[in-house]
Amino acid sequence: MVARLIDGKALAAQLRAGVAEDAARFRERHHRAAGLHVVLVGEDPASVIYTRNKEKAAAKVGIAGQLHRLPEDVSEAALLEQVGALNADDAVDGLLVQLPLPDHIDPNRVVDAISPSKDVDGFHPMNTGLLSTGRPGLVACTPRGIMHLIAQTGLDLKGARAVIVGRSNIVGKPMAQLLLAQHATVTLCHSRTRDLPAVCRDADLLVVAVGQAQMVKGDWIKPGAVVIDVGTNRLEGRKLVGDVDTESAKEHAGWITPVPGGVGPMTITCLLENTLIAARRRLADLD
Repeated sequence: MVARLIDGKALAAQLRAGVAEDAARFRERHHRAAGLHVVLVGEDPASVIYTRNKEKAAAKVGIAGQLHRLPEDVSEAALLEQVGALNADDAVDGLLVQLPLPDHIDPNRVVDAISPSKDVDGFHPMNTGLLSTGRPGLVACTPRGIMHLIAQTGLDLKGARAVIVGRSNIVGKPMAQLLLAQHATVTLCHSRTRDLPAVCRDADLLVVAVGQAQMVKGDWIKPGAVVIDVGTNRLEGRKLVGDVDTESAKEHAGWITPVPGGVGPMTITCLLENTLIAARRRLADLD
């Protein structure tokens, strides 16, 4: 068996075309573009790249993206004041503060300060609570993107055994809630899970988000399973790899996401989707 690749780049391009159409309709109805505002603190190289990519992606689909750059030594109070001003600005439909933040700033206080109706990252406790109770809210972008990728495989999630390796608030926990809502039987694994390879071998769907390069080997995977590799890790020589050993996994899986080109392109795409959802909900543009 050789796994089929789930092409996140192609799917992201398809979805962004739909977002562009929705953005154009929004402009026609409301005489302004939907607004996505991103706050960046400091000069972390990865964060600089991520925020620049978000701004460019927004512009390409007709969303008014704006980046607000603050110095590394900005006080927590000043950052919270900036968040409050953007919350109050009616031209801002989606708002996120790029993580990680400098050590002197409490990220929980910052996330909690963002208006839940503008929280396009889906990290605010109100949105995570709505997700856990099956009510509509803004959903974290990476898990939302993964659900799009799973749909491409044709896997029937009803009754399927889904194993998630990694219990972060950003991926693992919201991923579990989304899969439960589709009637999958979900196991959420972590560093203290006993006999992790055996648990993984029972999965019809395996989602791996642990940040350890090539940790999951091919013989951990049930024949024919769908494997979603969320990891992005740099090896010596700068090669980018996932949390799954892709070459050995291909011999067992039915479907697998590549790294790069799998989950990554979907995350920004879903951020753009969330911005349009937030904009329309705020203006009761629900049809």
